[in-house]
Amino acid sequence: MAELTYRETLKSPSAWGAVGSMALTVSVLIASEFMPVSLLTPIARDLSMLEGQAGQAISISGFFAVVTSLFVARLTTGIDRKKVLTWFSALLVFSAVVVTFAPNYWTLMAGRAFLGIAIGGFWSMSTAIVMRLLPQDQVPKGLAALNAGNAIAATISAPLGSFLGELIGWRGAFFLVVPLALVALAWQWMTMPDLPAKDEKPTTNVFRLLVRRQVALGMTAILLLFMGQFALFTYLRPYLESVSGFDVTSLSLVLLLMGLAGVGGTWSISRLLPRRLYALAIGIPLMMALLAVGLVAASRSQLAVTLLLGAWGFIGTAAPVAWGIWLSQVLSDDAEAGGGLQVAVIQFAITIGAALGGLLFDHIGWWSSFLFAALLLVGSSLASLAAWRASQQPS
Repeated sequence: MAELTYRETLKSPSAWGAVGSMALTVSVLIASEFMPVSLLTPIARDLSMLEGQAGQAISISGFFAVVTSLFVARLTTGIDRKKVLTWFSALLVFSAVVVTFAPNYWTLMAGRAFLGIAIGGFWSMSTAIVMRLLPQDQVPKGLAALNAGNAIAATISAPLGSFLGELIGWRGAFFLVVPLALVALAWQWMTMPDLPAKDEKPTTNVFRLLVRRQVALGMTAILLLFMGQFALFTYLRPYLESVSGFDVTSLSLVLLLMGLAGVGGTWSISRLLPRRLYALAIGIPLMMALLAVGLVAASRSQLAVTLLLGAWGFIGTAAPVAWGIWLSQVLSDDAEAGGGLQVAVIQFAITIGAALGGLLFDHIGWWSSFLFAALLLVGSSLASLAAWRASQQPS
């Protein structure tokens, strides 16, 4: 009977309601992950710690996201996927409450660790769940919906956190996550159909997927893409303020423009992805590399920088959609394990890219991190080209 319900859901508009609930959850997850970027000073002051210690609130969530994504498919074997997603969504609410009322450093870190578990688990399963909710020809649109929410949240979370922190304090800013997460949880529970776990045993070691040449090359392209993206993106604020001379208001508007451009780019480019998947996977990081070089060359022109960053948002935000579709095609037989591996690679890439970009930014100059990002993005394009060639070879 459960299988019949699932088949009927494919033809029902309620499936898109479930996708919408996932998109909202993703938005809240990503906003929560990056909100501390602009709140480190008041957090450190209130909890009597150094800003570097407060900054670990970001890295610890990334660490737990990596660990969770690698083991979630095996640990949840046999459990209805609706229940699993509900647990992770509830953990998001719990995390926000713990962080809001954290009396000390260790409680804050625990709350952020819970958030990392929610991020790693939810993201790992998102592609596989969308593949089950929607017919194959609508999967790209479903993945685009998730990444549209991701684009907005990742871009506006820092300036929004700064604004809310000034208005209602850092605890108030984090507490606002709670009602949004509860809405997402309720919406998800009402619209998500039962999704019984599949009979097949999941891959127990996700790294075994890398034995497949096409998977190894694709994951390499993803690693270099996100390393390059965050070697540059993480340091946009000091670049915009110190190099290009934007004030705080103008800077916030530029970041908002990037987010809106990202939403537009996601919806526009995702329409081409089913027919031009590898062409876009190769071309997007190459264009981003050119934009990174352009940001170095035109750093003193605010108009040029604004246009280049708008283009960066438009083009770059569609890249995760492309790799989500790639995953649904190449690992359709093991999408949950593949999703776990992909999320682990992305979170690791963000951490390493931001760290290396920061070392270059501080010790050589801002321009070095931007050129380093361009080099990584060219590498991603080359790895994507190799993955395409591997896909053309008989298996």
